[in-house]
Amino acid sequence: MSSVYETEAAYVENQPAFLNMVLRGVVESAKIDPRALLRFVNDVERRMGRERLVRYGPRLIDIDILMYGHDQVMEPDLIIPHPRIIERDFVLAPLREIAPDLVLPGQKQTVAELAHALPGIGKVLRVDAL
Repeated sequence: MSSVYETEAAYVENQPAFLNMVLRGVVESAKIDPRALLRFVNDVERRMGRERLVRYGPRLIDIDILMYGHDQVMEPDLIIPHPRIIERDFVLAPLREIAPDLVLPGQKQTVAELAHALPGIGKVLRVDAL
């Protein structure tokens, strides 16, 4: 589990800052496939009070599946690895903390190298070491 990082809202302005973190977990793929994992995290969001009102707008919780091992999924509502990992400093900063040497499927650079190359990475502030 990474530390918590604070970033300005992306895509939609005039909303509070976001708190982001990355968690690495292990699932038995025979019991929980990527689609079942998506249903699970969507249910967690719903139970925590998430309402999908405005895309990229304010929300209490947002859980993204960044990766699922080395699997790649291309479905209308589920793309793994997450298609915007490499452009999001608020994802790469915490991911770099827990897996700096990870090479994402389809990439040649490590997470640390990808994070270093992003111009906004300095605007991601670690607020809490867990």
